[in-house]
Amino acid sequence: MAIQVVDYNPEWPSLFKDIACELEPLLADLAPAFHHVGSTSVPGLAAKPKIDLHAAFADEDALPEAIKRVETLGVYTFHGDKYQQQTWTFTSGKGSYGARLYLCTTDNVVLRDRIIFRDYLRSHPERADAYAALKLKLMSEANDNWDYYTGGKRDFVLETLRLAALA
Repeated sequence: MAIQVVDYNPEWPSLFKDIACELEPLLADLAPAFHHVGSTSVPGLAAKPKIDLHAAFADEDALPEAIKRVETLGVYTFHGDKYQQQTWTFTSGKGSYGARLYLCTTDNVVLRDRIIFRDYLRSHPERADAYAALKLKLMSEANDNWDYYTGGKRDFVLETLRLAALA
């Protein structure tokens, strides 16, 4: 699959809300908190046209039931806990955009870091611009190698989390 980074689309926040509204009735009794994360959650930031969101549950025991319910929808592909981070991942295609849904607990470290990263980029536009430039550079160099693209962002993300901790 080709790596595609596109200009910011002001409809991305609405698309996140649409996805969360589709999932909310299915999971309501499990009381998830929905979080829009990833580049599509930062106004003005170029991104892959994929809405990243977490459904976070206060009760860890709710996760198996939530996973089972999302699987029954038939529109998401389940990828499991691919990186052993206690984040169960689903993906879907939605026409011109896609979605990556993570199910986790509210105290999940990955979720915490994604929110910190998102909030730092939202409040530091120069850092967001640098991230966009890096992603576009990596996209042009990666030759559709996702490991190269993702790995090339790692140091930037870690440095941003360090800067956020100092703020």
